[in-house]
Amino acid sequence: KQTVEPVFGIIKSIMGFRRFSLRGLAKVTTEWTLVALAYNCKRMARLQTV
Repeated sequence: KQTVEPVFGIIKSIMGFRRFSLRGLAKVTTEWTLVALAYNCKRMARLQTV
């Protein structure tokens, strides 16, 4: 079992994502998918170097 809160903290503080810039559910979903993809790519790159 893991907690999810640190992920949102990292996205908000370190990545600087505080609000959505688009309106509408489909656009917000796409924007959030891109943010999550960026977070996961960053995390995978960090795990590759260790």
